[in-house]
Amino acid sequence: MNIHEYQAKDILKRYGVRIQEGIVAETPEEAVAAAKRLTEETGTGWHVIKAQIHAGGRGKGGGVKLAKNLEQVKELAGQIIGMQLVTHQTGPEGKKVNKVLVAQDVYYPGDSEPKEFYLSILLDRAKGQNVIMASTEGGMDIEEVAEHTPDKIFKEWIDPAVGLQGFQARKIAFAFGLEGEAFKEMVKFVTNLYKAYLDTDASMFEINPVLKTSDNKILAVDGKVDLDDNALFRHKDLADLRDLAEEDPLEVEASKSNLNYVKLDGNVGCMVNGAGLAMATMDIIKLSGGEPANFLDVGGGANAQTVEAGFRLILQDPNVKAILINIFGGIVRCDRVANGVVEAYKNIGTINVPIIVRLQGTNAEEGARIIDESGLKVFSAVALKEAAQKVKDVLATA
Repeated sequence: MNIHEYQAKDILKRYGVRIQEGIVAETPEEAVAAAKRLTEETGTGWHVIKAQIHAGGRGKGGGVKLAKNLEQVKELAGQIIGMQLVTHQTGPEGKKVNKVLVAQDVYYPGDSEPKEFYLSILLDRAKGQNVIMASTEGGMDIEEVAEHTPDKIFKEWIDPAVGLQGFQARKIAFAFGLEGEAFKEMVKFVTNLYKAYLDTDASMFEINPVLKTSDNKILAVDGKVDLDDNALFRHKDLADLRDLAEEDPLEVEASKSNLNYVKLDGNVGCMVNGAGLAMATMDIIKLSGGEPANFLDVGGGANAQTVEAGFRLILQDPNVKAILINIFGGIVRCDRVANGVVEAYKNIGTINVPIIVRLQGTNAEEGARIIDESGLKVFSAVALKEAAQKVKDVLATA
């Protein structure tokens, strides 16, 4: 589950990670009030107005602006709130900005030059260990750094049996070329960041940039946090941070029925039980000349209710020209799935696209018979190749 920058910073601050202070606002008037409050609390004269969406590259898209006075705070907040912000991560359709973060300007003059770094923590599945990735090239897209200057990215793996050690935090501070007070601050920053990552059951923490200020403070200017959905039952407070407005409406609806759904851009809807089988099904659709319109895993216990919920999701996509249901009857019997398909079809009413149902496993033959004798616009298949051919045939006539 992704969360907003201001929410990520609240978590970081809770764990003693120094942050760029800010206050969230949903209107230009709230933004002005936030700026006044920040000035009182931090002495900030200038303020950064930052669009809050679940995507990176906001600055390049015009979603981050510097305001030098309260009039500009109101003006810029008014421009950003409500805009359709397009970045390299949103796609061409962009995302609507519903709120902004009014943040203190931390690039103030001092005894030394400010310096930006990159820091992230995630799981290295190949090694079975968490890894801290760091780079002196903060503020840039890490993908560009990896492509053009990979030598500027260094990694520190953490043995889960012993956790982050002090010498490892110091290695990162040394790699950044820090010394004195800034060195000590960075060691503390890395240590607290790793604790926050572990305690929240996160999938990823990314701070870009981490800033060494002109007076040698180390703080998070931005914060991107991805929380593990499977661990949210342990973190009710974090689960409440979910912003449904930032998610695809169909994916939100799917989650209410405990379905794993991801919308794609194709013309053949998929309904499958099991992620591996779903990937194979999407491959066979492409080999048949079609394009998958979605990933939809109904799970091992598929029944009439889940099948109907899956149908309703797929049919909301106007690009769908056919639906392929591919079920392996291991935990669930194929005849029960077939009855679920027929029942769901009747409950929904008019379905104007052909449906191909491929059933294999327990009671597969009985399931195929139920489909064939239903009198509905549903075609059964036994072999995957047969299902692919039927997909190809119905697309040719669509």
